[in-house]
Amino acid sequence: MLSGLEKQPFDPNLLVGFDKADDAGVYRLRDDLALVQTLDFFTPIVDDPFDYGRIAALNSINDVWAMGGTPVTAMAITCFPKKGVDFSILTEIMRGGLSVLTQNKVALIGGHSVDNEQIMFGYSVTGVIDPNHVATNAGARPGDLIILTKPIGTGVISTGIKRAKASPGKYAAEAITKFDVKAATDVTGFALLGHAWEMACASNVTIEIDSVRLPLIKGALELAAQGLLTSGDKTNREYVGAEVEVAGTVDPNLVKLFYDPQTAGGLLLSISEDKAEDLLTELRQYYSHAEIIGRVTERGAKAIVLK
Repeated sequence: MLSGLEKQPFDPNLLVGFDKADDAGVYRLRDDLALVQTLDFFTPIVDDPFDYGRIAALNSINDVWAMGGTPVTAMAITCFPKKGVDFSILTEIMRGGLSVLTQNKVALIGGHSVDNEQIMFGYSVTGVIDPNHVATNAGARPGDLIILTKPIGTGVISTGIKRAKASPGKYAAEAITKFDVKAATDVTGFALLGHAWEMACASNVTIEIDSVRLPLIKGALELAAQGLLTSGDKTNREYVGAEVEVAGTVDPNLVKLFYDPQTAGGLLLSISEDKAEDLLTELRQYYSHAEIIGRVTERGAKAIVLK
């Protein structure tokens, strides 16, 4: 829908807009300082309201980390019914979110609420970044290796047992800056293949993924085999369309997980081969399942090749 909007007058300080499907926008204030801005909110994926708030907060600030930035402030956004649901539930949701914001030194400065039957919650987050060190979807180069920081499977897990686990992602953002990563994105609603496809298209490359190296949350493959999929499985397949080539040797149930929408998922990083092992060693201090899952090649017939 955004692609159908008229472009605004050119602004040289708008470093990252909506044209490349990046995780957040970046606006330069001065030569050494830029703002990173994002907004994300969604319906409950777990039963516990405190955990739902925690996951929503992490999911929102992940977008700033994915650009290599530091989140600074947040504003809450929620849809919640005036009648029929105890307001103590909303209190617990916001308390859970605040715990994650506080842990990561992000100041909550306000928010907005709407009366709505369907509960939704999330945050608009503003961060800061050096405009000379921004990681975007368009930075992947042939010869790079692709690293995934966290295992996938939260979509089928939440569908099957209504449970999810979230952990801080700021360490990956610090690694992005330390190793001068030029291309990064977080893996969320469009699933691993959707976000990898966005990176491949923005960078005009092909990303080859080795399916056997994909880290999975325990039990995710079994749930996928049982057909416990979210609606995102279908929409994500439609999103990437015919731009994905899947080898016949890849387990069809594993393919389902490549289309599984993630909440507060890991980061997908493209890094030059000579730096990849050092970055992976650094990441594994905090993300034990971080793995090199593929590589970047010159643009071929397909944006994504799944082997």
